[in-house]
Amino acid sequence: MATTTTTTTMRRALRREVPSTVGLLADEQDFTAMRRRYRTFTFDDHDTYLRQVERLLKTLATQGGHTTVALFDPEDYAEYCTRTGLDPDTPSSRSRFTAEIPATGACVPYTGQPIDRLVPLLIHQAVRQATWQYATMLLTDLGECADCGQDIGRAAFDQASHLVTRLLEEAGPGTHHLVCSVPADEQLLAVLHAERPPAGPALLDTTEGAEFVTVLAAGIALESPGGLVLRTTTPAAPDRVHGWRLDHGRLVPLTAAEVFNAYCTDADTGEPLAPEPDVDYRAGFDITPDDPPPTHH
Repeated sequence: MATTTTTTTMRRALRREVPSTVGLLADEQDFTAMRRRYRTFTFDDHDTYLRQVERLLKTLATQGGHTTVALFDPEDYAEYCTRTGLDPDTPSSRSRFTAEIPATGACVPYTGQPIDRLVPLLIHQAVRQATWQYATMLLTDLGECADCGQDIGRAAFDQASHLVTRLLEEAGPGTHHLVCSVPADEQLLAVLHAERPPAGPALLDTTEGAEFVTVLAAGIALESPGGLVLRTTTPAAPDRVHGWRLDHGRLVPLTAAEVFNAYCTDADTGEPLAPEPDVDYRAGFDITPDDPPPTHH
């Protein structure tokens, strides 16, 4: 009896060491595609499916292990099965595909979030990843400058990195929220959060920072119109909002009135919005480098 109890205890302890990955069909259209294509996918209703996934996640959480929720894309799954020669209409094939999603696809750690919050988080992560990949592709496809032979994408990335560093230095201590928008064949949008202590450099998530710099670099390299907004929060003071526009690969400060109009206008309807309380709309500050980089062609 003691041996059986010890074995069970050891097995439970080992289970806590094994991570889990749960594939999630976040979109009802993707869920319907799986239902129609595969006989062995036996779920009938998307809402019921989501609730069952939520129960599974809660059960896994009680076992003490780490669980990752990965976005399951039917088109990627079909391509994966064709490439690997697997039968797509089997649970084992879906399981193998799900296990490989975290290496390249969108995923988030499960920390007890309700399913209604988990689904938007996963979709947001997928959009972020797609934006980063698309912006990276744009930079890579630009090739070398016809005048100097320098890699245009790399030069733009270096310039964007320098500009973001300058922005955070000049913004001073506080909690900083940056948004960069660049129109391309697809609208590119990136967000960056940073904490700047009273002394020392700003602290930020390296992946989020790379995404933000890549989107800004795409706007610089393409000489696309676009904009950047910086919002700073400090204790016992109104939030400060600064803004810049992208003009031929350079960030040009907006006036205080332009920042106010940009923040207080509905982007979809053009109608004015009431200004937020305790927000100070200010002109963008100059972050032009002392030695401006050359224009590449």
